[in-house]
Amino acid sequence: MSALDLDETHDPQRTSWVEVAPESDFPIQNLPFGIFSTERRDPRIGVAIGDSIIDLRALAEAGHLDPIADRAMFCADRLNALMAAGRPLWRALRGRLGELLRVGGERTLRDMPQALCGFEEARMHLPASIGDYIDFYSSIEHATNLGRLFRPTGDPLLPNWRWIPIGYHGRSATIVPSGTPIRRPCGQRKSPDLEAPVFAPSRRLDIELEIGFFAGPGTELGDRIPIERAREHIFGSVLVNDWSARDIQAWEYQPLGPFLGKSFATTISPWVVTIDALEPFRVAGPAQVPAPLRYLQRHDADNYAISLSIWLSSDAMRKRGLDASPIARTSFATMYWSQAQQLAHAASNGATIRPGDLFASGTISGDLPGSQGSLIELTENGVRPLRLPGGEERAFLEDGDEVTLVARCQREGFRSIGFGKVVGRVLPATNEGCEA
Repeated sequence: MSALDLDETHDPQRTSWVEVAPESDFPIQNLPFGIFSTERRDPRIGVAIGDSIIDLRALAEAGHLDPIADRAMFCADRLNALMAAGRPLWRALRGRLGELLRVGGERTLRDMPQALCGFEEARMHLPASIGDYIDFYSSIEHATNLGRLFRPTGDPLLPNWRWIPIGYHGRSATIVPSGTPIRRPCGQRKSPDLEAPVFAPSRRLDIELEIGFFAGPGTELGDRIPIERAREHIFGSVLVNDWSARDIQAWEYQPLGPFLGKSFATTISPWVVTIDALEPFRVAGPAQVPAPLRYLQRHDADNYAISLSIWLSSDAMRKRGLDASPIARTSFATMYWSQAQQLAHAASNGATIRPGDLFASGTISGDLPGSQGSLIELTENGVRPLRLPGGEERAFLEDGDEVTLVARCQREGFRSIGFGKVVGRVLPATNEGCEA
């Protein structure tokens, strides 16, 4: 396994002249990219530091990024061109921004107040035009938990699970940024006591705590991505809530897998934490038995030490002034199939990969109580409802519930960084044409 690929941008002692609170997700060691707008600025690329946003267009138009690339790349309203540019350019840009922002660095940015704005001024947008979206099923704990629920007398893992990163294609058009309300979906659902299904609002609306990554440089049709070069094709990661309607999914998924029970909404964090910002937190994944086929065999430590949590607040809690309640805490470090393996597999048949394609991990779960990344696991398919502050119970989500996902990278000897939050509040279904 190779050593961590670190440079001065990862120095935990480096600080910025921009004010950054000690607990901030966005110190100078992070510098994630996103797309923002304000009343006076149309959508453009921004870089987060503390509670401020650096306007890359302003820097580029003033010529301060000219040695790195053509100004048009930094004046775009999506990150796709930057994602396509490749890791040498990403590193050069990260280094340049760090020099402009660090204490003792160049004064250029400090003399350009128009290049900064506060979080409170900004509206965040999707970071890229997402051509394709693949959701994997890469946590062995999650797969085992579900297998035990639905196949209690059999092997919880299906025969192919340890050999192949299982995944399905989702709907990129329904990916939304954090803060977007989520309408409860309607669909066909069937219970054992009904002769025929009904078309009605989902009664088992769920969440899935995931980490996703955006593809960088793409491939041509027929090309593959060798696993030892897979990380060169990964721009960065976001926090993902892949909302799920379990009752719709249960009726439709055989034989072809998830469809309408998953495609109605996926929420992502607006800030993309780059692969270089994540480098200090790269760790070895769990042992894989049996050893994967050669094209999936790891050459480096390729998991990440990311701590994650899920918080839930109900409408009644908010009216009573009660804070959101933590319902789960888990870690990304133990994921069985890594991002590099997922990407190498997705391209292994020659399928085209494009800059801005999004690949999600699947639900991240542990094997201890309270470490599961979905309600179906936390409540054992609704049998053991969660108890919320104020006395309410939840088996699955109710209208008015607000879910917040949080992710933070922590490792001794390095400055902790985070992803921000993914927030979504459930709205009632539009009942026209639906049955009760």
